[in-house]
This record gives sequence, structure tokens and C-alpha cells, in this order.
Amino acid sequence: MNVDIPEGRNAIEYVWGDLVPGIGPAAANFSLAVYAHTTLGLREFEAARLRIAQINGCLFCLDWRTERDGVKVEEEFADAVAKWRTTDAFDERTRLAAEYAERYALDHHGLDEEFWDRMTAHYDQAQIVELTMSLGSWLAFGRLNRVLGLDAMCVLPGH
Repeated sequence: MNVDIPEGRNAIEYVWGDLVPGIGPAAANFSLAVYAHTTLGLREFEAARLRIAQINGCLFCLDWRTERDGVKVEEEFADAVAKWRTTDAFDERTRLAAEYAERYALDHHGLDEEFWDRMTAHYDQAQIVELTMSLGSWLAFGRLNRVLGLDAMCVLPGH
């Protein structure tokens, strides 16, 4: 389904703001907070975000790269995320972030004690909660954008 966007309106601003004014702005604030207030390292943050984008198929999310202090992950990073199990480009925290993202999106009932033992060896509880909230935001809102066809209407700044 594609949402009908009035002529001359930005799709994201219209859907996330005007179409559902009681929900959209709150959702947008949550989505923005994930980026503005993260304490996670850029590589683990982007590994988790990109893995969710790959699963959702959100075109906008796949094209986006988070920037911190003028730094973005390398161009080949998305390919490494898709191969998180075997890539040698990741440290253990980054690999776990990609794994958690995939399992959160596709098999959350399968998050077993063995997984949590590995996670808690590399992330503290606050970091796990933060990553989980970020995953929830990306899964929900990237999927919303994809399902409603907004991802094909969005234009990244500078494109």
C-alpha cells in the first residue's frame, strides 16, 4: 500500500506528523532519541541498525549511514553486516549486535541462555536495554516505512 501524499508535501513529515498527530510526532521523537542519546559505539550501533534494515527491506534505511563527529562506517560495512557470522571485519561486540538484531527481528523466542551469556560478557544491562529499544524502533518504524511505501518516497539529505 502507498499512502496518498498531498502534492508538494514531504512524505515522512506528512505521515509521521500531520496524518496521525496524536501518535506520529511521539513516534518521531522516539526514533530521533535513539540516534541523539545513544551510548553505543558507532560500529555496533550501525551493525544492529543495518541488520534490521536488511531484514525489513526499507530502502531509506538501507541507504542511510549514521554519522558521528564526521565519521561513518566504511562503504563495505553493509556487506559485512549481511555476513555477520563469518566476516573478519567485526569485533565481538559488533558481531553480537548484528546477531541480536537478526534474532530480535526473526526469532526472539529463541534468545536462549547461551546467547545471553555471550551478550552479558560484552554488554552491561543498560547497554542491552538501550540496544533493545533501538532495535524496537528500527524494526517498527523501518517496517512501517517499507509497508506503507514511504521508503521509496524519502530522499536522504544531500541526495
